[in-house]
Amino acid sequence: MATIVLFEHPLNEKMRTWLRIEFLINQLQESSNISDHRSALTFFRNVGELLDVFERGELRTEILKELERQQQKMRAWLEVPGVDQERVTALRETLKTRATELMAAPRIGQTLREDRLIGLVRQRLSIPGGCCSFDLPTLHIWLHIAQEQRDRQVARWLASLDPIRDALTLLLDLIRQSGVFRHQTSLNGFFQDNAEGADLLRLQLTLEDSLYPQVSGHKSRYAIRFLPLDSERGEVPGRLDFELACC
Repeated sequence: MATIVLFEHPLNEKMRTWLRIEFLINQLQESSNISDHRSALTFFRNVGELLDVFERGELRTEILKELERQQQKMRAWLEVPGVDQERVTALRETLKTRATELMAAPRIGQTLREDRLIGLVRQRLSIPGGCCSFDLPTLHIWLHIAQEQRDRQVARWLASLDPIRDALTLLLDLIRQSGVFRHQTSLNGFFQDNAEGADLLRLQLTLEDSLYPQVSGHKSRYAIRFLPLDSERGEVPGRLDFELACC
């Protein structure tokens, strides 16, 4: 059975930022069991990158606008004959709840910014080897406290991200589900089409193709060039079949 590889490419800066936040929060959750310097630095490095992303643009405003836009779409769906009104109404209420929680939350990332340990580690991450025990004795002793105590502190850090994580998870799920995968064919490794009003491209390739997509595009048009994983010996077929969803 062929192994399918999914690629996603944002078509605007808003979506690019949201996908990066999703990626970094997932990394934080996967690295939340901190037991040594290696796992700690993986976690704190992701925290630092996430805080850097939070500084870009009007993040809360953009998410709230999208939550409202999705609520309007749900209202329109309620007028469609045969639609599952109970499910649409429940989804609309969830969107309202996520918006309320996000509006009531403190500044995004504020809890992490104000934490002394996170601040100390973040300052040293750009220095090669700058998190050694003699550079960061605070981190060194923190790694020797009881695991349960450390877990509780990490859990509080992660919980402070719940409003933005829950809102983005819901929005990205809805956006991804809005596009249907369709069979497409590229000629000589190239494909282009219109993407009016779309936020995200999703491509499915088989691992056996040993190809990856290089996408360029914006809100109205995009182009995809397929390149071989092995840049020296790999080849791109004259006709390549793939699955594409424009969301």
